[in-house]
Amino acid sequence: MRTTLLVNPASGHRKAVGIGAEAAELLIEAGHQVQTIIGSDAQDAETQLAAAIDHGLDNIIVVGGDGGTHGILDQIAHTDITLGLIPAGTGNDTARALNLPMKDVKAAVGVIARGRTKQIDLARAGDSYVMTVVASGFDSKVSERANAMRWPRGNIRYNIALVAELRVFKPLPFAIELDGEILETGAMLVAVGNGPSFGGGMRICEGAELDDGLLDIVIIKPISKVELIKVFPKVYKGTHVSHPAVVQCRARRVKLSSPGIVAYGDGERLGPLPLDIEADPGALRVFVP
Repeated sequence: MRTTLLVNPASGHRKAVGIGAEAAELLIEAGHQVQTIIGSDAQDAETQLAAAIDHGLDNIIVVGGDGGTHGILDQIAHTDITLGLIPAGTGNDTARALNLPMKDVKAAVGVIARGRTKQIDLARAGDSYVMTVVASGFDSKVSERANAMRWPRGNIRYNIALVAELRVFKPLPFAIELDGEILETGAMLVAVGNGPSFGGGMRICEGAELDDGLLDIVIIKPISKVELIKVFPKVYKGTHVSHPAVVQCRARRVKLSSPGIVAYGDGERLGPLPLDIEADPGALRVFVP
């Protein structure tokens, strides 16, 4: 098996390089021919990966998190290459959706070594593929604010941005087209899920499955800031869906529009709305337990 190990050196508080070295040894022991790519940045990693694909390979194993996986989906969707994942990020929602072992390199490599695979869907969002969730609204405004901050670093920056955004946030006007039917509504946020969670285990699209050929749409309609603070923690268990302000629906094609709002997919910036999102059934083969 010709296997390329793609390591994001910034993942997992810069522990990914060590995790990648351990994974490489275990894969070699399991009979894989391993080439390791450690990019100096995302563009360098993608360039090296493109060259590896041109030379021929069977598997790509990402050592990292959702961003590292997101960055290569366009290169491997609808190919014969199988994607594996050694979770080493801060969010790891892709790993959660695939039921992969967390914080256990040997167990994660074991999933790959056993060779069980399945075809899963991706979401095509504009020009990019997304594995987990496309998010827009309050959460994306928090991300925009956090990304604009130079200090502090780490997760605390996001927490500060969240509090700052909450002080000024107002419900947003959305036009949401679902398989040709248009819904116009105010909303705190709109999430479109290929998978169920984003943001490190927040199950915003509770019930979404990676292989059902559908997108799960969750709309949180206008509520007070106090109520939003009450509802948001429930997202980690998926119990927010019982709140009367939460609307769930499913569709194959979605178009989101809201003035001045940016969408994020797999935690990465996709760009401003409007955005067309479409389910792409069976677009990717992955290693699974």
